[in-house]
Amino acid sequence: MTEIHITDPTPFEEDIIIEKSLRPSKFDEFIGQKNLVENLKLYIEAANQRGEALDHVLLFGPPGLGKTTLASIISKELGSNIKHASGPIVEKAGDLAGMITNLAHRDVFFIDEIHRLNSNVEEYLYSAMEDFTIDIMIDKGPSARSVQLNIDPFTLVGATTRLGNLTSPLRDRFGVVLRVEYYKTEELFHIINRSSEILEVEIDSEGAMELASRSRGTPRIANRILRRARDYAEVKAKGKINLDVAKASLKKLGIDEIGLDEMDRKILRVIIEQFSGGPVGLKSLAVAVGEDSTTIEDVYEPFLIKEGMIMRTSRGRLAQDSAYDLLGIQKTTDQKRLFNDK
Repeated sequence: MTEIHITDPTPFEEDIIIEKSLRPSKFDEFIGQKNLVENLKLYIEAANQRGEALDHVLLFGPPGLGKTTLASIISKELGSNIKHASGPIVEKAGDLAGMITNLAHRDVFFIDEIHRLNSNVEEYLYSAMEDFTIDIMIDKGPSARSVQLNIDPFTLVGATTRLGNLTSPLRDRFGVVLRVEYYKTEELFHIINRSSEILEVEIDSEGAMELASRSRGTPRIANRILRRARDYAEVKAKGKINLDVAKASLKKLGIDEIGLDEMDRKILRVIIEQFSGGPVGLKSLAVAVGEDSTTIEDVYEPFLIKEGMIMRTSRGRLAQDSAYDLLGIQKTTDQKRLFNDK
């Protein structure tokens, strides 16, 4: 049976602790995202030469690809401090005001899951981003009055997995908008080798490549299965991860040759067998597989779409030919007709 959410790119508590030691601290140590990194280095160098705050930066893409790491690197390359926050945690405008007023000149204010900001808090952020001012209400009732405070120019770095959920007024206030892409297998190979050195894990090239090829293009998953392979190697193989050990540990985790786990395969099988290949709505699919609809949409679906296993249409999710091939299921005449009518 698959370990629960072993391929979930959202962080576990264990990930948060371990990632602090694995996280690169400067662009020269960062692997992958070549175009994004080159652009950021250019913008930061220009801001440093002018002695100004970097334009506000929005990073979007699936979870586990390094958006938080990039925010930390941005602050270090600017020679400034960083303050972390999360959209769901900043509940009141007063909470935001307390954070922003403590920022020094050119500091970085990082908001993860920025698409989940309360609408009142978001509106409060507009003047801070645009004019570096905030309005604070003093007193209540008839004597209430607004006082405008100037704040030091700062850089807001927002991270989101759902760019479409951001309002236009907020999105338009970011001067730099960058997509964080899935990683290539070769890049994950280098990430695994770097992590193994830090964690003092003995792994050969074939073992590292096997883990990389099944990591769903996601560094967080690569580091997670590296730790699980280390556990297997210490108990079963005298601590060394080679190709056979990597394959055996991945089999234990239920991760197949392309990185799909038990829930991925269940989703595909349900679409094909219970809904005749689709289309099927997200809520119906979630009920059928016994999983939260948000988890399916954020965790499983992006990779299945990337691998060409399913297609998301206005009518629902459709299984693709590669999903039938993977599961060894023959497409029926009705299903072929449905695909031709898409």
